[in-house]
Amino acid sequence: MRLAGRRILVTGGASGIGREVGRRFTAEGAAVALLDRAPIADASVAIRCDLLDQGAIAPAVARASEALGGLDGVVSCAGADLMRPLSEMTPDQWQQIIGVNLTAPMLVCRAALPGLRAAGRGTIVAVASGAALRPLPNRTAYCAAKAGVVMFCKSLAIELSASNIRVNAICPGIVDTPMWRASWEGAADPEAELAMILDRYVIKRVGQPREIADAALFLTSDESSYVTGTAIAVDGGRTFH
Repeated sequence: MRLAGRRILVTGGASGIGREVGRRFTAEGAAVALLDRAPIADASVAIRCDLLDQGAIAPAVARASEALGGLDGVVSCAGADLMRPLSEMTPDQWQQIIGVNLTAPMLVCRAALPGLRAAGRGTIVAVASGAALRPLPNRTAYCAAKAGVVMFCKSLAIELSASNIRVNAICPGIVDTPMWRASWEGAADPEAELAMILDRYVIKRVGQPREIADAALFLTSDESSYVTGTAIAVDGGRTFH
């Protein structure tokens, strides 16, 4: 019960890392509100919100805070990917990837600030990507957005330190989620594509959502009470290899 009494908002809670964070945090005693544009099954507090609809974000966060009786933490997991050479990418596609991966986390955090300040202590954890630390070709929008998340967290950690709010980022490597599987299963030779991906890693396997949720749990719990402004790579060794 490492999160007993904590009230946490998790974005991207319908699947993948966000869904696993919700399960893990609930098992550790937290009251959790899951936010996603897709339907969310088996959640005590589930809120539908399209994070590209900027005007819908603050009301959704307010509903989560009301349902939970306040907010002690945020875990921003929602994300979107785009594999496209710059020469073939449209401005609208760029805006969409930046909007989901960078602008939306900012708006969620801004809307959550009154609740986090009122709680007297708070935590913000944003899921960035190993692509924020070591870039990938044909993903200029995704890499730029995720690198922005890392620096957003570092800057915000300084800004919110006086309010006793800690802010950290997680940089996952490949994780077995629907978004990741879509990035290689449609290749001309999926097995060769997967082998090429795994060759970048010291640990030659795909990460599991539970392993990222464990990192989010550490950064949200009191075990990390002296940790803020950091970006933890949970990536099987990719970013140093």
